[in-house]
Formats: sequence, structure tokens, C-alpha cells
Amino acid sequence: QVQVVESGGGLAQPGGSLTLSCEAIGSIFVINGMRWYRQAPGKERELVAVSTSGGSTDYADSVKGRFTISRDNAMNMVYLQMNSLKPDDTAVYYCNALGYSTNYEVFDAWGQGTQVTVSA
Repeated sequence: QVQVVESGGGLAQPGGSLTLSCEAIGSIFVINGMRWYRQAPGKERELVAVSTSGGSTDYADSVKGRFTISRDNAMNMVYLQMNSLKPDDTAVYYCNALGYSTNYEVFDAWGQGTQVTVSA
């Protein structure tokens, strides 16, 4: 079984920064992709950033140039550095990990989410 645990959310002022962390824990053989999603009140969950096992990254247009996703493959961790935060970034942020367990079964694990609030 694979679990994902996020941390690092909180309150930031507009223009400020926060860093989210996510760790995948369990019987992991390989993690192919790690992603950050967010869901604002009354809105659908949206993909924010992607990090593939090959090292490529991609971002939602709304966060390009402000957010940076990075991975520590040895530690099964992914980070989301968020700069120049805007009130529209307020949401619950979720980490997702997709890969294979040590039983060679596919896992698609989600964290519980961490709240990010951007407000003056």
C-alpha cells in the first residue's frame, strides 16, 4: 500500500511565497509521475503541476512562471515552490503519485490535501 502525505500549507500574503512538500510512503517500486492539483471552493479540482520520472515538468497556464515543481527521487518526495502568490491561488492542494508497487501493481495515491490561503 502506498500513501501520500502533504505538508507546508498555510496563510500567505499576496505576493508572498509558500513551499509545499509531499512524500510517498510504502511499498514503492517506482514512481512514474508526481502531480500537484488544487481545488478552490465551488470549483473543480485542477491540475497545477506535473513532474515525470524522466525529469520533465509542466504547469497550468495560471501558475507558469510563479510555481516550480521539483522532485527528490531518492526520497520519493515532490515539492511545489509557490511565489508571487495571488488570492486566486487559495485552494486545497493535493499531491498525487502514480507508479508501481513492489508487487508490480499500479498505484494511484492521493494525499489528504493541505490548505493554502492567500489573503492580506
